[in-house]
Amino acid sequence: MDDSMPVVSKMYCSSTPTVLMIRRRPMVVNGGGFVVTDLSHNVVFIVDGCGILGSKGELMVKDGDGEQILFISRKGGIVQALSTRNKWNGYSMDYQGKNKLVFSLTDPKSCIAKGAPVRIHIEPKRHCNNWDFEICGSFADRNCRIIDCTGKIVAQMGKKELIGSNDFYHVTVQSGCDQAFIIGVMAVLDNIYGESTRC
Repeated sequence: MDDSMPVVSKMYCSSTPTVLMIRRRPMVVNGGGFVVTDLSHNVVFIVDGCGILGSKGELMVKDGDGEQILFISRKGGIVQALSTRNKWNGYSMDYQGKNKLVFSLTDPKSCIAKGAPVRIHIEPKRHCNNWDFEICGSFADRNCRIIDCTGKIVAQMGKKELIGSNDFYHVTVQSGCDQAFIIGVMAVLDNIYGESTRC
């Protein structure tokens, strides 16, 4: 039985749990963002932020070959300015450069909503009513997890014990879960917390 949960593409779902290593790039040297490798040190994903793209609130996830697979942008406008939450939209990119909305992430932006969870909605709508995934824990401390609407952990983040720096951490993605989607969520969290993808 195939229990994969593709968001960007089924090709980014593995049949076994996968550990992805994330290394932040310095803003002054490489324009920020981060590089994602597997345990064999092969580049699996590259994330570019404002330093490369030149626009605030825009992120690009590329595969290991540098092909664009996921474009993420923070929604703007007057309605968004009045909202208590920021909304980020993730679009998968095909070989023709066409975008298709695959997820939306909302995060609290005011002191009123600060205790509210970061939630993710998948497009097209899935079986859950209000949200499909939720982020629990602290991204800033590199101690958070992504759970689905049933409470199952689909990804867990942690620091690399030997290095102990926030510039190098790992994410364990459970079997069947879309790794490109998880890295897209990590990119948004990185931007929200003012780290390597933000100007």
